[in-house]
Amino acid sequence: MANLVIDVGNSRTKIAVFIDHELIYSQTLNILKIEDIEEVFTKFKIKNSIVSSVSSEASMLEEVLINRSNYIRFSASHQNLVNLTYTTPQTLGLDRLAAIIAASKIYPNQNCLVIDAGTCITYDVVSSSKVFSGGSISPGLNMRFHAMHTLTGRLPLVNTDNDFSLWQGTDTISSILSGVQNGACFEVDGFIKTYQSRYNDLKILLCGGDAKFFDTRLKSSIFAHTFKMEPNLVLIGLNEVIYQYND
Repeated sequence: MANLVIDVGNSRTKIAVFIDHELIYSQTLNILKIEDIEEVFTKFKIKNSIVSSVSSEASMLEEVLINRSNYIRFSASHQNLVNLTYTTPQTLGLDRLAAIIAASKIYPNQNCLVIDAGTCITYDVVSSSKVFSGGSISPGLNMRFHAMHTLTGRLPLVNTDNDFSLWQGTDTISSILSGVQNGACFEVDGFIKTYQSRYNDLKILLCGGDAKFFDTRLKSSIFAHTFKMEPNLVLIGLNEVIYQYND
């Protein structure tokens, strides 16, 4: 029997199916439809399901899952896989919590820095003793581009350019690309160096929709053995919660 894991984010929804701890199916959708869930139930023998949602509205989705599986709605109450000392656990992003649960499972007894580069960029450390005390949240790439366009009078809307490699711009568009993309990379690099100065033997895990963008730009400045892209980190964490809940 299989576990169905659904991560409803700000921009996209990820659906995954696990058998035990092995990911056997995944799909990323811009808009989640009930038909998509029905299709998964047709393809796989789903026993357990879990949803993590940034929105409080998931009633139609939950109705399907409750009727067809052992359903869990992920929340801050599922925190006993890590020692959470965050002072407002009820406001902690569920994707952040799932990612640190996964990090502590994949790399036990090791300090891990999780960088989730999505709508926002989040930086979270779970210690070798499985303690999570807090982290940082900053605007993601697209949010930066949109903010510059929306909050100014004349700056155009620019999109991420994976081929852009100039250290400075020579016109307005390339200057925006330089400021946003280089600035974000400098930020990520700065956070990494700060955490490395505070935690020994730090494993750096990168996930999120913009993970590939940062992956190619950061590898040159970070020792390969300390850095790994884990695109399914949140999904893995949610699957671990299913096992914890059903034990």
